[in-house]
Amino acid sequence: MTIQQSVPDYSAARQAMVDSQLRPQGVNDPLVVQAMASVAREQFVPDEHRPLAYLDRSVPLGDGRTLSPPAATGQLLTAMALQPGQRALVLGAAAGYSAAVLSAMGLDVVAHDGAPDSGHAAGAPYDAILIDGAVETVPDQLIDQLKDGGTIGFTALDRGISRLTVGRKAGGSLGLRSIADGTIVPQADAKRPQAFTF
Repeated sequence: MTIQQSVPDYSAARQAMVDSQLRPQGVNDPLVVQAMASVAREQFVPDEHRPLAYLDRSVPLGDGRTLSPPAATGQLLTAMALQPGQRALVLGAAAGYSAAVLSAMGLDVVAHDGAPDSGHAAGAPYDAILIDGAVETVPDQLIDQLKDGGTIGFTALDRGISRLTVGRKAGGSLGLRSIADGTIVPQADAKRPQAFTF
């Protein structure tokens, strides 16, 4: 006797993600919605976690890394107001899902795994920088790699609360705005600022 397990319908799960997670949480940019509806999120997580791929939560990837919840990714990308043809840097790319979504949106993407502290100066300047995972600070050298008028999206850690944050560079400085609270896991390799000591 052979026992067959049913294969999950990931395309239906992807559409349910769009209808029940993305749209209700303000993800309404057609480019973002279309890209997230087409990129197979389940292919970016370990086999044992594939059934979790479309839940509105972080998915473990191993080595302390996670895939951010779909709505959080969609909210950041919507608020960044990205356009096809722009050049984007994804930091902390881990499994590569966010980079794949940006590529599906028509952006030229440079994905760099590991700590976001130094960025990737070789490909700068960028129209957009996305930090995948929560960080406490955005280093100056990263801001230097952003074009004037460019946008950065990240999750800011502030006293235990994570906030989805988007910034726009103007005249060499970065203006930030918080768009929503989130439940994003901190970047595994992000350096924390040193505490003040006497």
